[in-house]
Amino acid sequence: MLLVSLLMSCGATFITPLFPLYSEAYRLNSLQITILFAIYAAFLLPALFITGEKGSTWGLKRVVRISIWISIASTLFFLAGNHSWMLYLARSLEGIAYGAFTGTAAAFLMKQTSPSQMSAALKLSGVTILIGFGLGPAIAGLILQYIHYLPLHLPFWILLVLLIISLCVLETIPKDSVSIEQKRVKRKISLGVPNNIRSPFFSMAGLPIFTVFTIQGIAFALIPNFVKNVIHTSNLAVSGLIIFVLLSGAALAQFIPWPSHPITRMRFGILLLAVGSWIIVSSGLTSSLPLLWAGIFIQSIGGGWTFQIALRLAGQLPEPKERPRVISVFYLCAYSGFIVPVIGVGALTQFFSLNHSLIVLNLFAAFIVIYVLLYSVRYNRTYSDMINP
Repeated sequence: MLLVSLLMSCGATFITPLFPLYSEAYRLNSLQITILFAIYAAFLLPALFITGEKGSTWGLKRVVRISIWISIASTLFFLAGNHSWMLYLARSLEGIAYGAFTGTAAAFLMKQTSPSQMSAALKLSGVTILIGFGLGPAIAGLILQYIHYLPLHLPFWILLVLLIISLCVLETIPKDSVSIEQKRVKRKISLGVPNNIRSPFFSMAGLPIFTVFTIQGIAFALIPNFVKNVIHTSNLAVSGLIIFVLLSGAALAQFIPWPSHPITRMRFGILLLAVGSWIIVSSGLTSSLPLLWAGIFIQSIGGGWTFQIALRLAGQLPEPKERPRVISVFYLCAYSGFIVPVIGVGALTQFFSLNHSLIVLNLFAAFIVIYVLLYSVRYNRTYSDMINP
């Protein structure tokens, strides 16, 4: 199941290095490229919302299987695309596929896991997703830069192979059983976070993961600009490899044993995340490559720890029957955070430069960091018995 998650997460970000090529090939302006980027999230969020509520009723493995098939359909549209509308359709399907997959896959993984290994499974799930997100643009960038053959098609043929492998691997996993009572239950689609954990969930899992994705999104917005204007290279692999270092570093940071207490780890993580983000923005203002790498290193550790503890809380706070819905809300918060830099930078750059727009977004994230740090004091005092030591 971790391999399936890795391959699907890789596919979710695979298109990133191709945006400049699509802009040139289809004569898309900056607004059209922004829409092409954002339409993915516009379809991902409702799909995540619906399958998080209905996934257990429909069968978790069945939902995962359907999401992979939708991703394959998206890839075929990218391969067949000869008009810009086909790109938008492919991106929409890609958003639906990963939206249906992301929360359901984590819940399905936990169904395959014994209670004693739950913490390890949640940790490995977060690591796998981050590495997959980083591998996608790294692989596609290397293909585009060094294999000069059908640049708008070859990456997707490779992605198609990866998705077929994930489908084959999925079929080796036992399916989850859905009781007749579960099938008969008809519930309204709702956020699905039980009242008794709503405050700790949103304060210690929802807002932190929103902040991680917002701050990582700020870095993603700055890195291609930095590569072009500071490193002065048109190499399509460089941006992808820097993003891979950022995300794989966040994954590896989760294996650092200290600090071991989850709330202490969250506090250090979200502080380092914010500090690293300010250093990355400073590197853009000063055109300093050493500052960029220092910021990436610090942000990787902070993002990894924050992601790790937030996902752990999202998995451990709810009762088992509520877990798929709550984890889907967790990823709903995450991808909402990823939309903020896209829309925010697009709006703010109408009035400010890119770097100054990113400073405004960093200030917004800083207020959330302060709130989480303050709430963690109350959490430690009131809710600490709700998670495993």
